[in-house]
Amino acid sequence: MVAVRLLRVLIHLFRGLTTCALVFPLVDDAGRRARIKAWSIRLVELCGVSVRIAHHREAQSAPRALMVSNHVSWLDIFVINSLYPTRFVAKSDIRNWPLIGWLCEKTGTIFIARGKLRDVRRIYQGLVASLHAGEHVAFFPEGTTAPQGTLLPFHANLFEAAIEAGVPVQPYAVRYLDCNGRLHPAADFVGDMTFVQSMIAVLKAGGMTAELTVLPVIDTSEASHRRELADAARAVIGTVLGDALVNDQIEPGR
Repeated sequence: MVAVRLLRVLIHLFRGLTTCALVFPLVDDAGRRARIKAWSIRLVELCGVSVRIAHHREAQSAPRALMVSNHVSWLDIFVINSLYPTRFVAKSDIRNWPLIGWLCEKTGTIFIARGKLRDVRRIYQGLVASLHAGEHVAFFPEGTTAPQGTLLPFHANLFEAAIEAGVPVQPYAVRYLDCNGRLHPAADFVGDMTFVQSMIAVLKAGGMTAELTVLPVIDTSEASHRRELADAARAVIGTVLGDALVNDQIEPGR
């Protein structure tokens, strides 16, 4: 059964490669976004994951915003893309992942090298330009994945782009649940686990639900510092996750 599911996922990945190579050059931005959304929805379905969108009672739709979310798995990108096709900021080594890395690059992912200040400045300038252009832009401020039930400290650097672009911050909270509403351990992508190992764990799980909660936007017009935005985003996401704050003993993520 898992082998059949994996084969279907691989076929879908190759269809995505073909679309990026042959179709994307011929369609406009709206056409590309529509295809990214439809492809992401289908990928999540093939992985045996259903998506449930929840809206905080005070959540509002912002036409332009810098999106941020906690980070559990490689699935996070496609779960969010199934709601809004989005340009993500991701660590540079994702580019080397089999098939997925090339697809992420062709669908507009912005890759950043860890620990390189010059790279952060380049990405920051690109984020501001993209936000000014009205694109959906997102990043994971934890900087890596964390086991479910924890929330790592948020890096504040890229929050400056929202202040510079004059747009709010749109927080999301993502978690993966089993049929009983408990956190599903198969979603965790941490430690030495490879992408392939994680994919197989997800395919074996079955019955997993990705719950994506849309939270109230955070106004940046009166923010004096990016750290304020990072702390505010982490606090509101943490209230949804009911997190146990991470300590130095937590196993590092990806």
